[in-house]
Amino acid sequence: MIVEDDKIISNELKKLLDNNGYETSTLKDYKNALEEIINEKPDLILLDINIPFINGEVLLQSLRKKSNIPVIMVTSINSEIDEALSISYGADDYITKPYNPNILLLRIGAVLKRTKTNYGSIQTELTYKDLKFDIQKGIIKKDNNEIELTKNEMIIFSYLLNHQNKIVTRDELMTALWDNSEYVNENALTVNISRLRNKLKEIGYPDVIDTRKGMGYILL
Repeated sequence: MIVEDDKIISNELKKLLDNNGYETSTLKDYKNALEEIINEKPDLILLDINIPFINGEVLLQSLRKKSNIPVIMVTSINSEIDEALSISYGADDYITKPYNPNILLLRIGAVLKRTKTNYGSIQTELTYKDLKFDIQKGIIKKDNNEIELTKNEMIIFSYLLNHQNKIVTRDELMTALWDNSEYVNENALTVNISRLRNKLKEIGYPDVIDTRKGMGYILL
């Protein structure tokens, strides 16, 4: 369930999650937010701090008195105090805007796995041609073959896959990797791209990451 009153952000989140196999709903009645959440019984909540009628942290406190539904706080407030309060009030994770979509997806998967939520029909794999990409384990599978990706390779492949057939600039990839809280310089990005290409080649897909000179990369 998405609890975000900014319709543009909410729609972007819904599109991202729908495209990655999750079933989503959005909170509509902010005056009776707690009741709607309890009735909906979602597997996980993405909760913004600044919402109408009730502060997200107060809503989280009220929710924790009735339910242990996993909650990831999604907010534009980049404050250690708010992060500490959210965790102390019972949040399972915390991410600030502007967030990297791939990092958000990985955190959602990690929280669901950690809290042992019943996945039901939730898809935990992305598909590329006849490859399966396990976003929780960082493994690309084809039939009985598996290739393990490093964390950086996983972020790069996720980003390219989510923008398939579109040019992704080096700056975009650098930002995605930087949001992972690890410093990656341009040479390191080139090395990671090269290693990812080699791993895709090993599993039968050579030359699917094309370099567009002066622009970036594209996953074909």
